[in-house]
Amino acid sequence: MRVIAGKARRIQLKTAPGMGTRPTTDRIKETLFNILQPELYSARFLDLFSGSGAIGIEALSRGCEMAVFVENNSAAVECIRDNLKCTKLSEDAVIMQKDVYAAIQQLESEGKCFDIVFMDPPYDCFHEKKVLERLLSSSVIHKETLIVVEASLSTDFSYAESYGYTVLREKIYKTNKHIFLRIK
Repeated sequence: MRVIAGKARRIQLKTAPGMGTRPTTDRIKETLFNILQPELYSARFLDLFSGSGAIGIEALSRGCEMAVFVENNSAAVECIRDNLKCTKLSEDAVIMQKDVYAAIQQLESEGKCFDIVFMDPPYDCFHEKKVLERLLSSSVIHKETLIVVEASLSTDFSYAESYGYTVLREKIYKTNKHIFLRIK
């Protein structure tokens, strides 16, 4: 796994030990960032369920102003720290080692707002649905915030429209998919 483009291009990234994270493959990451590229310049990026931090690091490398990494697993948090250090992107990053819902609450209380929210929750546990519901009433997003969810192929997003989201795009890969949403 590596940074694909930008100022940290080609730097190898570590992955958290064990089966608790599923690193996004370079091919899927490249496709994702080809879609996101027009949104990245000077954007504030929120990476929920960060794992190794590879997605947020790619965003920083490609021009995001700052990224907040939210991860509860201590081994994964150490991996994010190491990856930020070796890519020399630490000064534009904040790591929050806590539950996603507690992190959202803290970010709200700090007055933080993001242009892009990416989440890659554990598959088939319905976290994405709960987080999308929580974000609707949150000040961490605004009307133009792009929300991207990485999910299993079987994850159903038919509820998104009734929640108040517009599904902009669905990109399906062999093993998973990305859903791109904005508030209506």
